[in-house]
Amino acid sequence: MKTKKQNKSSAFEKFATYVSKAAGSTPAFIGAFLIVVVWAISGPFFDYSETWQLVINTGTTIITFLMVFLIQKAQNKDSLAIQLKLNELVASNEYSSNSLVDIESMTEEEMIIVQKYYQHLSELSKKDESIRISHSIAEAHEQHQRKGKTRTKTRTSNSAKK
Repeated sequence: MKTKKQNKSSAFEKFATYVSKAAGSTPAFIGAFLIVVVWAISGPFFDYSETWQLVINTGTTIITFLMVFLIQKAQNKDSLAIQLKLNELVASNEYSSNSLVDIESMTEEEMIIVQKYYQHLSELSKKDESIRISHSIAEAHEQHQRKGKTRTKTRTSNSAKK
């Protein structure tokens, strides 16, 4: 449910989104390339002076400085949107762990612990016939214990038959 206040984007947000999309376009690249080519061609006319060099250095520095903030603003918005979508997917799946909702607010150390958990789970699932068999490390351990007991019984009964 959106209200009018939620639908209003700040002028800077709109500007940042527009500029970051435009800056990543083919025409923007071609324009920047042409500026550099014109600058390089104009070198002999200015005797490759310090002023000639200062023009391109100052121009690129200013543009780069401003673009960092504009692109970061647009990137922050995109990252937040992706996080919210992922949170919705995690929260809506009955088999997923709700501990992953809002994981981006965890410390790096906490994320490393979660990463190790999933690495271990991945190692266990590689031993299974299907990755859909277990949903947690505890379930995976129980399943592997059952498999081990079943295999032992099968081997024992096969040995007895021979």
